[in-house]
Amino acid sequence: MVKIFNQLRLQPGLALFGCVLAWCVGLILFRVERTGSWHFLFLIWNLFLACVPLFASRLLRAAHAKRIPDVMQLGLVAVWLIFLPNAPYILTDLVHLQASSPHLYWYDMALLLSCGGVGLMLGYTSMFDVHQIVESRFGARLAWVVVSATLLLSGFGIYLGRVLRWNSWDVVTNPRGLFDSIADYVLNPAAYLQIWAISGLCGAGLLLGYVTLHWIAATRPFRQWA
Repeated sequence: MVKIFNQLRLQPGLALFGCVLAWCVGLILFRVERTGSWHFLFLIWNLFLACVPLFASRLLRAAHAKRIPDVMQLGLVAVWLIFLPNAPYILTDLVHLQASSPHLYWYDMALLLSCGGVGLMLGYTSMFDVHQIVESRFGARLAWVVVSATLLLSGFGIYLGRVLRWNSWDVVTNPRGLFDSIADYVLNPAAYLQIWAISGLCGAGLLLGYVTLHWIAATRPFRQWA
């Protein structure tokens, strides 16, 4: 396990993400210092949650390379899958822009777009990690099935978080309540067509963005930094 963490520490892509995260936190703290308002301080917590799937996927990648037992790798996959929607979820924090005062509007827009963009890239990078692992073990076709299903489910996860206010840790702290809520939507889809449409739209957007970035990476070779 120590070797896995050492391998994780040496990955240069994480240092780059550290820089952009510091940029976002700096924007938030500067706003707090200048306005005396703690209104956007919650974004730091959201950024932390967005980092969890990338941390899990990097551990998974290192565990896969070290041939750690599958049961441990599956545990990392579960953590990654549960927390993945937290990364693109930050984009929905743009709803808070409507409460911004006129003289802070453009600053707040830059702040929210920075946090949302970083969250999205954290999610896509972790998705790319898992994509590579599944492809190496089970082939390209199944890998794309996993990617598509995961990102579409993430669209539903975003809805659960933004509208119904469920959190990733509710899987542990309130599994029965979360299960009952999800089961109602799954067992009665006709009664929630609008909800499934919104979730599908979010998921399809995430999938389209990922496919685009994957195509760019595949057709524009460059030195791998992540």
